[in-house]
Amino acid sequence: MGLYLAVAAGGFRRYATYGTATAAGVFTNTVFGFIVAYTYIALWDERPGLGGYDQAQALTFVWLSQSLLAAAAMLGGGFQEEIQERVRTGDIAVDLYRPADLQMWWLASDMGRAGFQLVGRGLLPLLAGSLVFTLALPADPVRWVLFLVSVGLGLVVSFAVRYLLGLMAFWLMDGSGINLVATVVSIFFSGMLLPLTVFPGGFGEFVRALPWSAILQVPIDVLMGTHAGAGAGGVARELGFQAGWALVLLSVGRVLQSAATRKVVVQGG
Repeated sequence: MGLYLAVAAGGFRRYATYGTATAAGVFTNTVFGFIVAYTYIALWDERPGLGGYDQAQALTFVWLSQSLLAAAAMLGGGFQEEIQERVRTGDIAVDLYRPADLQMWWLASDMGRAGFQLVGRGLLPLLAGSLVFTLALPADPVRWVLFLVSVGLGLVVSFAVRYLLGLMAFWLMDGSGINLVATVVSIFFSGMLLPLTVFPGGFGEFVRALPWSAILQVPIDVLMGTHAGAGAGGVARELGFQAGWALVLLSVGRVLQSAATRKVVVQGG
């Protein structure tokens, strides 16, 4: 366990060195947050109560989403591209010789990265949004603790999805195509563009049952106490939903990892 904590700390320090990139990311998230916020204001003026949110809750959704985007690597640029490159060059062989589990190593590293991004790029956009708009942020500290637990589970789900993408390089060699498709899918099905609760009927139930909803939609609903996240029983169901997807995806990742490491063909190695 000490090894993985050290790896996580290393991941945190690695991203903490990129001060200029972090500042640029904060600026981008904040500007994009204002653009989306005013779009939501226009939309909710026309459709009050859309998706079960009032306007304050909709704006809260915007700024919480912006605070989580970088931590969850919703727009790509995560470790999966590094894994894909290491497979292409053959450097993955070095990783396999380490006295550590490959999945746990990358999980620890990604949690360190996510921890820095959550603080470094998440807090200031949320603060900026709260200063300009009326947000539905709760005063109950218990709700915030549950939110952080939900965020942690969402980050594990995000890792598990991206780990599968990284492992696909053992068969595809070039992961750029699948990364692009995965980014588009995650943007739409996570609720990054619109809360998933605005989608009606069976399609809405379908998208809310997918793992991407565990990354953004569920943590935000847990914090605001809306929809299935309302009440202690609802929060337990939401956290159970996230934990279930995390367990399933991590398990699939281990199976795929086992198959990948038995694959002899490593281009460039």
